[in-house]
Amino acid sequence: MGPRLPLLLSLVLLTAPRPGASSFPEDSVPIDSVDYHYTRHYPVFRGRPSGNESQHRLDFQLMTKIQDTLFIAGRDQVYLVSLRESYRNEIIPYRKLTWRSGPADRETCAMKGKHRDECHNFIKVLVPRNDDLVFICGTNGFNPMCRYYRLDNLEFDGEEISGLARCPFDAKQTNVALFADGKLYSATVADFLASDAVIYRSMGDGSALRTIKYDSKWLKEPHFLHAVEYGDHVYFFFREIAAEYNNLGKAVYSRVARICKNDLGGSQRVLEKHWTSFVKARLNCSVPGESFFYFDVMQSVTDIIDINGTPSVVGVFTTQLNSIPGSAVCAFSMEDIKKAFRGRFKEQKTPDSVWTAVPEEKLPKPRPGCCAGQGLAEGYKTSIDFPDETLLFIKSHPLMDSAVPSLSEEPWFTKTRVRYRLTAVAVDNRAGPHQNYTVVFIGSEAGVVLKVLAKASQNSLNDSVLLEEIDVFNSAKCASNREDDRRVLSLHLDRESHGLYVAFSSCVVRIPLSRCQRHASCHKSCIASRDPYCGWLPHGSCEKIQPGQLSGYEQDVEYGNTAQLSDCHGKNLFPSISSPPPAHSRCACHLCLTETFLHLTVT
Repeated sequence: MGPRLPLLLSLVLLTAPRPGASSFPEDSVPIDSVDYHYTRHYPVFRGRPSGNESQHRLDFQLMTKIQDTLFIAGRDQVYLVSLRESYRNEIIPYRKLTWRSGPADRETCAMKGKHRDECHNFIKVLVPRNDDLVFICGTNGFNPMCRYYRLDNLEFDGEEISGLARCPFDAKQTNVALFADGKLYSATVADFLASDAVIYRSMGDGSALRTIKYDSKWLKEPHFLHAVEYGDHVYFFFREIAAEYNNLGKAVYSRVARICKNDLGGSQRVLEKHWTSFVKARLNCSVPGESFFYFDVMQSVTDIIDINGTPSVVGVFTTQLNSIPGSAVCAFSMEDIKKAFRGRFKEQKTPDSVWTAVPEEKLPKPRPGCCAGQGLAEGYKTSIDFPDETLLFIKSHPLMDSAVPSLSEEPWFTKTRVRYRLTAVAVDNRAGPHQNYTVVFIGSEAGVVLKVLAKASQNSLNDSVLLEEIDVFNSAKCASNREDDRRVLSLHLDRESHGLYVAFSSCVVRIPLSRCQRHASCHKSCIASRDPYCGWLPHGSCEKIQPGQLSGYEQDVEYGNTAQLSDCHGKNLFPSISSPPPAHSRCACHLCLTETFLHLTVT
């Protein structure tokens, strides 16, 4: 690695490629590095009381917020944690649901050659059906089953339901699920050997629908990550082996797929009981230049959030496993995703030919992939009425030709000079007292969480700043020293309690969104932190500023200018930008004020 850049430049996210040259992005230097000695006091949940080593480990599977409760699912257990409680050393659940595999299921699982540790009931689906019921599925010793439980008391409600095509068989397999319009949409594998990947709709009115079985043009070894409902569609985010990759070997591409909520399947001749609206497109997260550098492997993606007034999703992407370690955070607008699905389709005319775009004039009518009764297909009451030509085309052409570009066509943030990859993401798009900043929290394989100020403007999204590098994993409290256990599996951000829940396989750690007290009584360090959650108060301390508090503190999130502030000898001082402010700004009271962001509010 080359010499370290000056601090002013090191806080800029990317070194822009020079015309005619290929440039690999440099890593940002964090304004503050928070080590284990500081974070070891943060409260931890590990699925068993402190000092009790006889119980099994957590084996974290998922966590989701329902009302003011965080549901944490693991092996044989679901724990309910109040998001409104404050915790000191240990996170204590207020309720626990136990659902174990039956003895017969465990015995059958072992007879099929599985290790006994794999034959437990790993909870893989936990989604609210309505205000009263939550739908929970578990692997149940490689015989997946589902149940309804009442939200108020966690009592079992009704009868067990088969988990086939709703829940994976193996805890290591990925899956997603959500209810939309009273129907369950799930993406998983539907067989013991994990050869039948499926996107499936069941329950509610009408017959079940699914993707075509064993068709690599539809799904090829997918790794499902997330699903969201948006408008008239349900969108699925996943990565898979790219069927269109023409070079030797395999490549993984990131995808977004879409289906119509009013899809009823095809006719008795074509696509009966299968999706007629399934289309998918590649997500392009790359660093531009003469030679694009691609981050093809999506690891995590958020719900739809608002960025500059645009509904968008934010994801973490990495390089291929057999290439240089590298990671990036990219954002995609839902409008750009919809635009890709209005574009041309991709096809391969023969097994040996390259993939090319289908000319628009060769598309049948109504346009394949449309929702019946809407737009170009408004003349058709249901998808069952679609002509065979439309159904046959979408059956063999689910892939769009154009990839979805990221916002501003480059990443928000990259990490390429370390051996670990990034794994999870959570976003606060209303950070700071004015609720006008976007802060991204990113988990990693190394137990480290990065906190990034994403300076989203109308013209550029990549001028981001690495605020903190936080060593979160607590090997003592999590009772694990294995390297694999340091991997951040999931992040949940709770803005109301100012907390971030960081999930590892053996524990969940809660960290605050900010550490303003680290700057103590050092004015210079507080301003240099550029943390939208922190402000300098008149009585001489750096403290967390509440959302909506519009006066009585100093901030300079835009520049962190400390040119007129003295050093804090013997006090906690972190790196700062001490160069003069840009010419278009004006200074007063030791704080840089810009025309766009006016945050000096001293009373």
